[in-house]
Amino acid sequence: MRIAALIVAAGRGTRAAASGSGPKQYAPIGGRPVLAHTIEAFVGHPEIDEVKVVIHQDDGDLYAAAAGNTPKLSPPAIGGATRQASVLNGLQALAASSPDLVLIHDAARPFVSAATISKVIEALKNGPTALAALPVTDTLKRASDSGIVRDTIPRAGLWRAQTPQGFHFAPILDAHRKAAEQGLDQFTDDAAIAEWGGADVAIVEDTTGNIKLTTAEDLELANRQMASQNAWEPHTGTGFDVHRFTDGDHVWLGGVKIPHTHKLEGHSDADVILHALTDALLGALGDGDIGQHFPPSDPKWKGAASRLFLEDAARRVRDRGGRIVNVDITVLAEAPRIGPHRPAMQALIGDVLGLTADRIGIKATTTEGMGFTGRREGIAAMASASVLLPCGASV
Repeated sequence: MRIAALIVAAGRGTRAAASGSGPKQYAPIGGRPVLAHTIEAFVGHPEIDEVKVVIHQDDGDLYAAAAGNTPKLSPPAIGGATRQASVLNGLQALAASSPDLVLIHDAARPFVSAATISKVIEALKNGPTALAALPVTDTLKRASDSGIVRDTIPRAGLWRAQTPQGFHFAPILDAHRKAAEQGLDQFTDDAAIAEWGGADVAIVEDTTGNIKLTTAEDLELANRQMASQNAWEPHTGTGFDVHRFTDGDHVWLGGVKIPHTHKLEGHSDADVILHALTDALLGALGDGDIGQHFPPSDPKWKGAASRLFLEDAARRVRDRGGRIVNVDITVLAEAPRIGPHRPAMQALIGDVLGLTADRIGIKATTTEGMGFTGRREGIAAMASASVLLPCGASV
């Protein structure tokens, strides 16, 4: 199942931004643009395959400075005159990659949690539409034009719609197209368009931290929040793995299938690079090792792709509120050659960990004919990982 995230960042939103910083999605919080934090939340989620941002036609330079370069991030789409038109443009741009599901999210919500994203995706597996929302806790009043209360509205059953809002891709694209064809532009969010199209919309309870930055005061509060979250403590972990050769015609290294005279023997796919890297991340967390979480005695992991193990380790970092800074790997082998496959390995590892290639070191060396690797009996790999965790986080 292919899942895409569409981040809507084409609005002007200038009343919230500081002087000279342009639209609010490019205003700095924690030393980086709001949009950079929002993109990171989705790029770093293991279930998201593609992230596309819808931007204003005049914001190309601002976007390039905020977006960075990660494998999951596809070229931006250009927005329309309204948010509804911008979403339609973004959906049509995504159609080329044919996602099964799409999560639509406001760029001005940079604090969306991985847990909320996961819950929306899980709800979509059991229904056509899901939206993150919060129950209304305040008493609501309806007032006249002169500001006199005319009615008190019961809050039972009322929810504040937030984003992300999740959809099966083809139906929401179809609903958006039909609304545009009929000149209907009164919808205030994408779930309302899905409702108009006849879909049931499931509520996923969100966290109060997923605020939308609307005013200058919101940006100031966000900066304070980022400052408290940025009290980081560095943690370093190392990993080592080795597998012997057996009969076969390929090896898996760094998630890449490489033709070879033999294969590596192991319960899973015996990918020494991803195994060592998984242990390095677990070591940074003080959270056991790969054998503890994925025991070879469990038939469930027979022949499993080692990417699954690395994804689990990355999730554990995120669940602790942490951030992976960089990883470094050294392969000990006489053959096969690693250099030609390095970019593909960096792309896969970057995809899983949310890192750019310049934060993923992959090197190889021989042992000059000495030892088991020198005798071509197997391959070994060493890895290190640098992780930032919030000060005081339990590890």
